[in-house]
Amino acid sequence: MVKRVSERDLQALQEIVQAHPEGLTAQQIADALGSALPLRTLQYRLKLLVDHGRLAITGTRRGSRYRLPATSSTGAAQVDERSTPSNTALPLSAPAIEVQRYVRRPLHARKPVGYNRAFLDSYRPNTTFYLSQNERRHLRAVGAYQAAEQPAGTYARQIMNRLLIELSWNSSRLEGNTYSLLDTKRLLDLGEEAQGKQRLEAQMILNHKDAIEFLVEGAPSIGFNRYTILNLHALLADNLLADPEATGRLRHIGVGIERSVFHPLEVPQLIEECFEQLLATATAIRDPFEQALFVMVQLPYLQPFDDVNKRVSRLAANIPMIRGNLAPLSFADVPRSTYTEAVLGVYERNQIELLRDVFIWAYERSAARYAAVQQSLAAPDPFRQHHRAALREVVGTVVRKRLNQKRATTLIYAWAREHLEAKDRERFQELAESELISLHEGNFARYQIRPSEFAAWQKIWNR
Repeated sequence: MVKRVSERDLQALQEIVQAHPEGLTAQQIADALGSALPLRTLQYRLKLLVDHGRLAITGTRRGSRYRLPATSSTGAAQVDERSTPSNTALPLSAPAIEVQRYVRRPLHARKPVGYNRAFLDSYRPNTTFYLSQNERRHLRAVGAYQAAEQPAGTYARQIMNRLLIELSWNSSRLEGNTYSLLDTKRLLDLGEEAQGKQRLEAQMILNHKDAIEFLVEGAPSIGFNRYTILNLHALLADNLLADPEATGRLRHIGVGIERSVFHPLEVPQLIEECFEQLLATATAIRDPFEQALFVMVQLPYLQPFDDVNKRVSRLAANIPMIRGNLAPLSFADVPRSTYTEAVLGVYERNQIELLRDVFIWAYERSAARYAAVQQSLAAPDPFRQHHRAALREVVGTVVRKRLNQKRATTLIYAWAREHLEAKDRERFQELAESELISLHEGNFARYQIRPSEFAAWQKIWNR
């Protein structure tokens, strides 16, 4: 199976090129990278960036030079405010696009900043709002569930198996984890690690599983308090930090943010003080969606832990959903690059507009997945509609050939590379894997699969 290139490796190349507007040859990029990366591998990664429109190439053969695509006077890639940026399906507001423009500038063109205490101090629970009244009302409508009056955690427990897989996978994916959805399901269901992957990737996913179970099973007692957040960090950071004693403990050391000009607080007493203020503020917020977004904004911004802060914030955002029997937030389909840009906007500008747009869009999609008793408010997915025949072919082939999960992942990856444009491959792979996981005796006929074929395939699927 061809190994996928991590987003971190691609971003490193893109930043090197960003610092040289005149463009660089592949050899010059290799020299700037300063690693033993084979030139052929480097050329492959550069081709990926060109195929996705993130870099442009001019010249031929050895004279080829890589540079950023056409840019505006600010040095940021041009974005049409009337449409959605090409690298994401999220509908973005004009202020959110402005955040993107700023954080896409090279590091030297962005102003270094430190932690702004006033950003937290100025927030007044139930008076200050990151979400408008209409946005809060809309999210309540799409996330409401008929079991809302039942004990806390009822809804989450009913969909526990699906939630464990999807939230563990999506949150890990946003950190650069390269496990596929099927790899994740196999790890959580059977304890089998994917071949060719780093051990820390499996550890990250297993930690998510433990953390989600902690939140769901402890639904009546969890909240925005030290017990919940410190233990949530301990579970998510287990066996991943250089200092094992740092799990579940507030930060005592200075940290830097990779590819950012933001410098977090370094004084432990101030970190402790702001952490307590953050928890008290979050607890006082009455609206569950405002509460969730507040934590997604303020907790990573404070960086209270040595590492794993964003993961804590994403799972903590589900606390009001779990307690209130609302549809959980699994971050399905959220592009990693857009999420990263949204967090950088908070770090460097204290602007929440891009993260707010990501949050709303992600919650709508999550609610559509989990609220089975409620008619979906979302329009039919145009990508799924466009690739309907291809999905039928691939899913049908997996079943008729009686492929298990590992072999299915290989087939889907190879088929996508052979038949689809580069920009569509990853989304198609995720969609096909999700369809296979969801296949059961009540829906396989839509893929033109006979009952005997489905029965034979089920016997080997989990092998």
